Amino acid sequence: QIFNQHNAEAPNLEQAFHRMAQMEPNLDHDISWFLLPSYWAKMVVALISFLCFANSYDGDFVFDDSEAIINNKDLRAETPLGDLWYHDFWGSKLSSNTSHKSYRPLTVLTFRINYLFAGGFYPVGFHVINIILHCTISVLMVDVFSILLGGLQFSNKGRRLNLAPKSSLLAALLFAVHPVHTECVAGIVGRADLLCALFFLLSFLGYCKAFRENKEGHTFSVFWVLVSVILGAIAMLCKEQGITILGLNAVFDALVINKINLLELIRKLLCKDKSLENAGLLRKGLLFRITLLMCGGAGILYIRWRIMGTGPPAFTEVDNPASFADSLFVRAINYNYYYSLNAWLLLCPWWLCFDWSMGCIPLIKSVSDWRIIALAALWFCLIGLICQALCSEDSHKRRILTLGLGFLIIPFLPASNLFFRVGFVIAERVIYLPSIGYCILFTYGFSLLSKQAKKKKILAVAVLGILLINVMRCALRSSQWRSEEQLFRSALSVCPLNAKVHYNVGKNLADKGNQSAAIKYYREAVRLNPKYVHAMNNLGNILKERNELHEAEELLSLAVQIQPDFAAAWMNLGIVQNSLRRFEEAEQSYWTAIKHRKKYPDCYYNLGRLYADLNRHIDALNAWRNATVLKPEHSLAWNNMIILLDNTGNLAQAEAVGREALELIPNDHSLMFSLANVLGKSQKYKESEALFLKAIKANPNAASYHGNLAVLYHRWGNLDLAKKHYEVSLKLDPMAPGTKENYNLLRRKLEQLQKKGG
Repeated sequence: QIFNQHNAEAPNLEQAFHRMAQMEPNLDHDISWFLLPSYWAKMVVALISFLCFANSYDGDFVFDDSEAIINNKDLRAETPLGDLWYHDFWGSKLSSNTSHKSYRPLTVLTFRINYLFAGGFYPVGFHVINIILHCTISVLMVDVFSILLGGLQFSNKGRRLNLAPKSSLLAALLFAVHPVHTECVAGIVGRADLLCALFFLLSFLGYCKAFRENKEGHTFSVFWVLVSVILGAIAMLCKEQGITILGLNAVFDALVINKINLLELIRKLLCKDKSLENAGLLRKGLLFRITLLMCGGAGILYIRWRIMGTGPPAFTEVDNPASFADSLFVRAINYNYYYSLNAWLLLCPWWLCFDWSMGCIPLIKSVSDWRIIALAALWFCLIGLICQALCSEDSHKRRILTLGLGFLIIPFLPASNLFFRVGFVIAERVIYLPSIGYCILFTYGFSLLSKQAKKKKILAVAVLGILLINVMRCALRSSQWRSEEQLFRSALSVCPLNAKVHYNVGKNLADKGNQSAAIKYYREAVRLNPKYVHAMNNLGNILKERNELHEAEELLSLAVQIQPDFAAAWMNLGIVQNSLRRFEEAEQSYWTAIKHRKKYPDCYYNLGRLYADLNRHIDALNAWRNATVLKPEHSLAWNNMIILLDNTGNLAQAEAVGREALELIPNDHSLMFSLANVLGKSQKYKESEALFLKAIKANPNAASYHGNLAVLYHRWGNLDLAKKHYEVSLKLDPMAPGTKENYNLLRRKLEQLQKKGG
């Protein structure tokens, strides 16, 4: 009976505790919104976040995905796993001066696992993981917002109570459907931000788990504090922003656990009040926990610094022009303008762009620039919020506003240019975590409006409308991220002054073979940024292929003049000079390219072609050999070696090189064809025939393959087969050089044989 009575009373005790907790001010009292059980709230958030970005699941690899995934050797099985810990996000050694210094080994590890399970570079698996991660994060946000908006309270059984179910659901939905998150979800490289956010939230929830209420009073678990520090370290190994969770945990501890009044604390510090312990500094182990967080953070940063090896990365002026301004005033004004634009993207995420650099946002150089208004508006709002967060007599209001500002500002600090120069002007992906603070402030603002409004349902409908518009905007933006063409073209209307946007549109068109349209965009990129060497190089390449050699030479010469260590431009300049028959200048350009890029197989290949044109056969062979040493699968270099040795009568050496090449690239039909020619001349007809047939099977529409096989049969005496392949060759290419003459010779010979037989 006692046992049954105890079980019956337990729910009543829990309900009483819940009622006591709800006696404090609560946002849910004023909000006209849906009240759902926790499980259903999380299901709704997961479903809606999935619907927002579901259409990105079968998108391509776009923009930075090429460098971070396709061209990243760290994803391949032959790269030792240990190398991930010494390489940056893009696969370069951290110790290199050219490294980006973005250290995200756990993110790269997930890419590698994706690659392994997919059996190659198939984007669907990569996209699906990103969508799942965002859905998971959005679901976790329900719990996070319930703590941030409703406070941290536990039942007598130690179960955490959700004291703000309506407002936490609203805030989680705002987060889940925010269009500014599209870059992180639909762009595969955004996984760094998603993984960072996941462990960031787990660290926060772990820190909250450190506190339990029992009969003896408020206690905490050192174990869970340490777990929180470890999860913060894992977040930083996914992306650098993750370290900021340790600071936010400290802020949360001071405001929510210890209920410190910051203004009162500052006043006591200034007055050197001896009763600081009464302000909460030493209560409930706060000082000890903050010491743990600080020591953990310092240790993580020290290890990160040691691994990085050298100083910060070297960015260029086009990446972040404000940071290169000579005037401190100009730098400060423009940094603050960038902050206001980030704030605007949170408030009105309609104009979104994959890249905001290269003239997209012109520098503010004087106070007469009308854009100064944006700075004034930003600081007016921030100062107003800070004053309310510090000075309000309502402790509930102080807590929510301070937490909202903390989650808005602290995760953004690594991207603020305050501590070090960053490599971008604005990046939508870095707002993923700060948007948590925005959602807190929005929800609190909605509760204040609801409190004053007479028709609360109209206000609720307006918020539902905002959510619906955001869902539609997410779906539209996700579809734009499905392919590079859509992504790049979508940026033309947002950032028409961005040279990189025009460059990327041009490059995409050039890759599809539309050179005329590509030239137009490359020219516009160079017009917008006269020092854009990559646009000059690509435009010079197209003009070279169109035989507009003099303009190509001018562009490439200007590119290497602007950037003397631009190896690709030096090589392309050499190709143009070679075409203009200025061989000495071409040779010098090639060697300059190799000087700036020691391992440059394509340049050695082109240098070999130059030497072959000059009949410097030994030098040509050495250059091509260097190309194949640096890049064993360099088919063109192998082919040229075989052909040159064949043409100079070195059949035995040509055969040896051909066999070596086919061992390395066994399925290359052009190598089969070249070696078959050599074997035919060496009267190794059977082996030559086998290689010709294998090459034809791989590429049945090559007229020269059929024509040379016909010559082999002609020599071998298999005249019927020779006739058959001559006819196939002429059908594929009626103008094939020499084939018609050989075919006519064969016909005459067959006619003579028929006459003799008759």
